[in-house]
Amino acid sequence: MSKRKVAITGIGLVTPLGNDTQSTWEGVVAGRSGVGPTQSFDASGFSTTISSEVKGYDAADFGASKKSLKFASRGAGFALGAAAQALEDAGVRPEASNAERWGLCVGAGMNSVTYDDLSRIHEHCTDDRGDLVPDGFLSPDFPGNPVDFSRVQCNAGLGILAKEYGIKGYSTSVHTACASGGQAIGTALKVMRRGTCDYILAGGFDSMINPMGISGFCLLGALSTDNDNPTGASRPFDATRNGFVLGEGAGFLVLEDFEKAEARGAHIYAELAGDGNSLSCYRITDSPPDGDGPIQAIHQALADAGVQPSDIDYVNAHGTSTKMNDESECAALTAVMGSHIDTVRVSSTKSSMGHLIAAAGAVEAVVCALGIEHGTAPVSANYKNVDPLCQVNVVKDQSVQMPINAALSNSLGFGGSNSSLVLKSPNFA
Repeated sequence: MSKRKVAITGIGLVTPLGNDTQSTWEGVVAGRSGVGPTQSFDASGFSTTISSEVKGYDAADFGASKKSLKFASRGAGFALGAAAQALEDAGVRPEASNAERWGLCVGAGMNSVTYDDLSRIHEHCTDDRGDLVPDGFLSPDFPGNPVDFSRVQCNAGLGILAKEYGIKGYSTSVHTACASGGQAIGTALKVMRRGTCDYILAGGFDSMINPMGISGFCLLGALSTDNDNPTGASRPFDATRNGFVLGEGAGFLVLEDFEKAEARGAHIYAELAGDGNSLSCYRITDSPPDGDGPIQAIHQALADAGVQPSDIDYVNAHGTSTKMNDESECAALTAVMGSHIDTVRVSSTKSSMGHLIAAAGAVEAVVCALGIEHGTAPVSANYKNVDPLCQVNVVKDQSVQMPINAALSNSLGFGGSNSSLVLKSPNFA
């Protein structure tokens, strides 16, 4: 069945490597690290004291309104900057005449109660033993703010972006842990194909670098504790890896009908061509050792894009730098790629910027689009020691200049949510 071709005409990034697309891409290609000692709060009491933070960022620099900033969480603030870049890059934005034909699909983070809110509740609503006293919430001295509660809802960023840019069409906020950004972009592809929208702003954003986020991952033993070697702590596929590095940021794309984009003379980075999803149902924090769930998602994405495994030149792997994830993903890639596994180039850009959780899939889809645009497979930094259970063709030492006709981007989330996207060169043959 003929499928509507969907073009990527605008991109925007805010990451630990830079607050715009160019600086992030340059950092990725150079294998530069955005990891360092955590600065946004005192992490000295945690087993992990390093993270990959966005630096020197102000959403107001990207024209965000004061009202949007008032309601924006840290992660949503990153979204405002990345979305503004993507719209400007595309040279098209919502107007009164077409606002209902614009859609918005975002992958949003786990914005639960903040540490500061819990601290205020403990101070004003507990007795001497620390037990909850509900009457404290009704006290005129209780400093709780309804805006704080509204700011951390999973769809808060969606509403802020829609209001800021006047988008009135289809909208959805996806939260499937580390697969969120990828699944949001895949959802946007399906919405475009069924003709619901002419344009979609799609992406993901997140920030879990706070006491609550760090403590949860520390308790799971998922974070690297290489506090004395922050720039080398994230080393996907390396035999010595010991956990991921928590990051933050946002990535957004502008999607539109391929033929209409060509007709208006838009610059087309790539075609968003395939989407695949599955649910592993193995363990809430682990992928299946045989790669079963990711295998399904990759097969679906390839079939949706109308390509064969041999057509894929580059894979931006989920590659978290944890033992279980890397081995499972490599098992899946080996099963799907078959004899092509030795020639397809594989890297994880989490080696440079850490794991951006809900933003990861969106940022990495942008990296794939830029890889196609520039003919570059980014390096997988810090890869030195081969793991016999991760026998894939890792891009090591430095990025590789090569034509990329088709790229695969994987995002494999906690709870077993698996997302795979296929992007094609505009001139794919």
